[in-house]
Amino acid sequence: MAIPARQIIVCQSFRVAGDKKGICHKQTEGFLQYIEEEVLDRGLDCLISATTCLKQCDSGPIMVIQPENWWFKGVDSEEAIDAILDGLEDGEPPAKYLITA
Repeated sequence: MAIPARQIIVCQSFRVAGDKKGICHKQTEGFLQYIEEEVLDRGLDCLISATTCLKQCDSGPIMVIQPENWWFKGVDSEEAIDAILDGLEDGEPPAKYLITA
């Protein structure tokens, strides 16, 4: 199996002890499947991963695209996911969701 060109990381609020805390997992029910289906439909070479807490709870739900290192906040709808994937295809992250330093 080839190594994917990108990884899409979706915060699922997991903690070291295994308990879910925070808001990301509460607001992303079904998102992993939606992202996976969209990535396949668009022909993007991405691995979708659920992850531990990304320590951005005030801005959640959080999604990260690597290797671009684009961090997105407020990813709480299919509209947000579509905008982010559109930006990935266009090479320009949507400013509305982008976390900036």
